[in-house]
Amino acid sequence: MTIEEIKEIIQLLTESGVAEIEVQRGENRVWIKRASVSQEVQLPPPQLPPPASPIQPPPPASYPGPAAQPPVPPPAPDTNVPIIKAPIVGTFYESPSPGSPAFVKVGDTVQAGQVLCIIESMKLMNEIEAEAPGVILSKLVPNGKPVEYGEALFTYRPL
Repeated sequence: MTIEEIKEIIQLLTESGVAEIEVQRGENRVWIKRASVSQEVQLPPPQLPPPASPIQPPPPASYPGPAAQPPVPPPAPDTNVPIIKAPIVGTFYESPSPGSPAFVKVGDTVQAGQVLCIIESMKLMNEIEAEAPGVILSKLVPNGKPVEYGEALFTYRPL
């Protein structure tokens, strides 16, 4: 990476308001973090609800319809399964280009250093690689969706 490219990344970081970015090209890796800037935010005073009326409304009419079912809570995530997380903020892509096969599918065995996906950040395509060998158990992000720093992308079983 050249100094001009690094200066351009810093300028884009400043203009976009992103707090930090990591860019890797080949063996070169640059991590840039902006100093935190605190801003004071003033919220309007809370509004109180209007005083209660002394007249009580009639109870709601009941009808002989089906009983409402309580919502079923989602299953609790397995905390013992390792997770591959997004190292940067950007857009998740499962393949190198539209119409190309995905880098990995559920059930694939991956090796350390194998590309799992791409996260596009500030018009740069960042390949996300497996840190250790394992088997992909699930893909947690749909293709083309934005991801946050630290968001879970895949679950896997180490080999």
